Amino acid sequence: MTNFVGLDVSQKITSICVVDDAGRRVWRGQCASRPDDIERIVRKQAGRDVRIGIETGPMTPWLVHELRRFGLDPICLDARHARAALSLQLNKTDANDAEGLAHIMRTGWYRSVHVKSYVAHRARALLGARAQLVGMITRLSNHIRGVLKIFGLLPGGMRGLSFATRVEALLADRPDVIPIVSPMLAAWRQLRAQVTSFDKAVHAMVKNNPDCRLLMTVPGIGTLSVLAYVSAVEDPERFRRSRSVGAHLGLTPRQYQSGEVDRSGRISRCGDGLTRTLLYEAAVVILCRVKRSSPLKDWALAIAKRSGAGKARIALARKLSTILHSIWRSGVPFRWAEGSV
Repeated sequence: MTNFVGLDVSQKITSICVVDDAGRRVWRGQCASRPDDIERIVRKQAGRDVRIGIETGPMTPWLVHELRRFGLDPICLDARHARAALSLQLNKTDANDAEGLAHIMRTGWYRSVHVKSYVAHRARALLGARAQLVGMITRLSNHIRGVLKIFGLLPGGMRGLSFATRVEALLADRPDVIPIVSPMLAAWRQLRAQVTSFDKAVHAMVKNNPDCRLLMTVPGIGTLSVLAYVSAVEDPERFRRSRSVGAHLGLTPRQYQSGEVDRSGRISRCGDGLTRTLLYEAAVVILCRVKRSSPLKDWALAIAKRSGAGKARIALARKLSTILHSIWRSGVPFRWAEGSV
């Protein structure tokens, strides 16, 4: 007889509930949120024939990988779907949530979520840390510009000079402003240096990955976008159809259909936001910077002429996600000739 286990995880305590295949509660309790403690209780209370459900969350990757190392096979549940089912309960408690997750596993009303490997998570953490620093640099430089404008100092474009050099040139005749701007400028330089070190790490990671080097044959795809895409998809066999990757990354329009009403909205923007943004930037590069003609670019320009540049960029980003997946599965580099895309 198969037993079904629901795990409601918090930072310190995990609520566990075991139900049988008839829906009867077998056991319910708590333990520390440590993989060895969870494994011990599941083995003791649920036996060997067991199916385990756990919601997506910050600690989920670690717990899933460790429980698999112990010989268990937990299934990661989409938190949005689980929340829809658990919201039917009158009383919201961790114990009730764990029991609800166990019943979701028993009924099969769930969508399993792929848990990335630690290699993919390290790549995501690297890209995320870089994105945070880039955002801090942007906010800091904008604040410096705002302070300088108060005193009539405008660090406009000085061809060939960096932002820090332009600011220092403006401060040469304003010693009263130097104590305000100089510390921020030093922080700006330090952040830029850290971003440079992240860029080197990204470049080294991409260089050592043959899949990344293959996908970079596609125009507009650089080290950041290819590493984000590979770490987001991780295994191309997860998707039977290449077109499904665009929906996975939130690049397909929302649809609402009920009765006689059937309308499409903006893109869903679900999934990996960083990868979606970088694919959009790659589309802009193809349309605005890549001078070499290709069927891919001609296709996007035709959409821009018909529906506008904004829709063309989105469509091209979605097309890029499809092409990258197809190239990844086939192992054939991108070809610029007609009929190759």
